[in-house]
Amino acid sequence: MLVLVGLGNPGPKYAENRHNIGYMAVDEIVRRHSFGAWRLRFKGQTAEGFIGGQKVLCLKPTTFMNESGRSVGEVVNFYKLEPELVTVIYDELDLVPGKVRVKRNGGHGGHNGLRSIDNYIGKDYWRVRLGIGHPGDKNRVHGYVLSDFAKAERPLMEKVVTAVGDHVEQLVAERPEQFMNQVTMAVNPPRPKEKSGEENASDRTGD
Repeated sequence: MLVLVGLGNPGPKYAENRHNIGYMAVDEIVRRHSFGAWRLRFKGQTAEGFIGGQKVLCLKPTTFMNESGRSVGEVVNFYKLEPELVTVIYDELDLVPGKVRVKRNGGHGGHNGLRSIDNYIGKDYWRVRLGIGHPGDKNRVHGYVLSDFAKAERPLMEKVVTAVGDHVEQLVAERPEQFMNQVTMAVNPPRPKEKSGEENASDRTGD
């Protein structure tokens, strides 16, 4: 079984925060792939289903961000899973909005949710980083991540979350490059090529 963890803070007060984009992504995965109903267990909300023929458990820790590892650790211990079977989806300050990156292992980069997970299961898990941009001043970071997405940002963030749900099968199949490419194409599709002057002239001639 694979575990997809979306990081965030529980409750309506935080629902639209930048820090909660991980929650938003797993909500979309559960909806898009017709998982079972959410259940309260493992100090979080869980929903189970199948993606690409593989059994998947989606988890939203309800311990608040700084204690996310308690919830993830309970799931890993209960099912006796290796850390590489866990994928964590979270907000990334160091990526511009709309950018998505995937990697396995690495540091927490100052993210308190990852720091907590590292303490409980080690670092050898997959990370899906969803860019939210940086406020420009480290003293503003706390208020920035705990603020709602601005109205102008929401259409792009909705495209990102939808694309993650649509292409998560590539993650489950351990094809991170394909996942990143497909999400990127969905979020920023290439512009159609403009016709050259000769093509335009031939079009007019054929009228």
